[in-house]
Amino acid sequence: MQLKSLVGLCLLAFASVSWAEYIPQNHFLWGENRMGKLVRRATTVTSSSTAAATSTSSIASSSSVRVADPSCTNGPLSRACWGNGYSIATDFDQKSPTTGNTVTYNLEITNTTCNPDGNGAKLCMLINGVFPGPTIRAKWGDQLVINVKNSLQDNGTSVHWHGIRQLSSSGSDGVGGITECPIAPGDSKQYSFRCTQYGTSWYHSHFSSQYGEGIFGTIVIDGPASSNYDIDLGVYPINDWYYQTALQVNMETFNNLQNTAPPPNADNMLINGTNMNPGKTAGKYSQVTLTPGKKHRLRLINTSVDNFISIALDGHNMTVMSADFIPIQPLVVQSGQWLQMAIGMRYDVVINANQGSGNFWFRANVNTACSSGNNNNALAIFTYSGTTVANPTTTNTSPSGCNDQTGLIPYWKQAVPSDTFNSQVKELSLQLNVEQVTTNGANLVVWALDTTMINIAWDKPTMQYLFDKNTSYPSTYSMIELPTEGIWTYWVVQEVSARSPPIPHPIHLHGHDFFVLGSGTGTADLSTISGSLNFVNPARRDTASLPGGGWLALAFQTNNPGAWLMHCHIAWHISEGLGVQFLEAKDSIAMPDQTAFSNTCSKWKSFMAKMPYAKEDSGL
Repeated sequence: MQLKSLVGLCLLAFASVSWAEYIPQNHFLWGENRMGKLVRRATTVTSSSTAAATSTSSIASSSSVRVADPSCTNGPLSRACWGNGYSIATDFDQKSPTTGNTVTYNLEITNTTCNPDGNGAKLCMLINGVFPGPTIRAKWGDQLVINVKNSLQDNGTSVHWHGIRQLSSSGSDGVGGITECPIAPGDSKQYSFRCTQYGTSWYHSHFSSQYGEGIFGTIVIDGPASSNYDIDLGVYPINDWYYQTALQVNMETFNNLQNTAPPPNADNMLINGTNMNPGKTAGKYSQVTLTPGKKHRLRLINTSVDNFISIALDGHNMTVMSADFIPIQPLVVQSGQWLQMAIGMRYDVVINANQGSGNFWFRANVNTACSSGNNNNALAIFTYSGTTVANPTTTNTSPSGCNDQTGLIPYWKQAVPSDTFNSQVKELSLQLNVEQVTTNGANLVVWALDTTMINIAWDKPTMQYLFDKNTSYPSTYSMIELPTEGIWTYWVVQEVSARSPPIPHPIHLHGHDFFVLGSGTGTADLSTISGSLNFVNPARRDTASLPGGGWLALAFQTNNPGAWLMHCHIAWHISEGLGVQFLEAKDSIAMPDQTAFSNTCSKWKSFMAKMPYAKEDSGL
């Protein structure tokens, strides 16, 4: 059955291809499924060369050759292919290529001003002087080396590579106070990691709420895909925008919290770094060109600090083919429906330009049902080539609800063992209406969260404790240990805040993808919760929404030793301390170079002794 279903998939994906009359035996390659059994994969057809798009307005060139291709080359009609025995059938948690190629980027962070929507210049912190920061691009299996120089005048920084597994490189996760000391002004740090995954993501400062000042950019790791397309339009980040600095908004949010008031609304939403200002008197819309009759890949990223968003393109379906880094069975979001995106989420979608001609609104609306607030929704113009660019007249429905996108079925089928969870959850007798993080010392973790939990020390990160073999972690480090490597661990996350209305939280995990077993409103009943969970083939990703006032059940394997953070990705919330950290199989952690680590910390401590701004939040 495994062989039959895989061949059937290939036939469906490449039904338009004319096969050569004779395909010799060596035109078959071996793939690997999630359970480790080898399945024989029919060689697909088509060779192509596709130039990577550097902006959403450029068009990649492609050509198709309708003959059998013995190497299964990735192309418009064969995106499931990759090469050298790797394809969409390869679960990258189990196996990934090593290309031997090193791709190097140099990033410099500076104080400057920016004016993305024409409302007027404001203080910003930018990477290489551009907003958003440069796109980092590599291929599956490449080694990425990224040199970050901190040229800020009065602030430290760190850069986290969102969603990157960091297998055997946890020291490059880029979290000040956990994996490193922050980078002091004038200092540089080198991050290095292998691209064991593929798809779309982003990078951002993990130093307080700093990425809201503009310190973020996008990541593309080229690899196979579960849906065919002709043109890669590239990354399309969407973010909220404040005319105050992020530090000012953060402090105002802290003050509002004391009075149970909501944070300030964002002043605008930006698509790919631009939009008209709220009065529509300045700025510009992002503009994308579609080629009639072609299928276009668009890489959507919610890089906001506080806002859930809903996405739609008037008059067009969107076929979702990946959620975060995880390939999924292609899911069609029909025209008139909306794709829901919590902060930190990514969706790669395919848009079929089948409308012939015209201009169409692309919409990124703030999801007010998720307690998000904004003074302006974002619009972009999608124009068919041959049509004069003009403001569209197209219309759409309004989004509703605050649930994560449903129907996200991972391409690699994986059942999560339920016996261990079922037996251990009954052992816990906890009041989930009390803020706490606890473990049963085996496979189960319960995190009942409010607004405060973790508060790290920049000058003594968790990694330093590991170097010193010191286990006396301060209680404010919110540290738990997962000592056993190679087991399944289960997390029940419960919101206990008394805020009204209760606030949903986008929960993001470092170092892993997690399996989303289920979620619900109200307080989870640990004695009966297992009956409502999906252990068969649950959604898999690195960011999922905890319903306001509700619970979220997650699972992942301890297959990546390191010091990792799990946290709410609302910038104000993790700044308040809404996060926990865990040490995974600490005796097996591949430690960073101690000399380089110590040099960074030494320079940071020298700066910290005289830094003009005191640490007033969690530091994360």
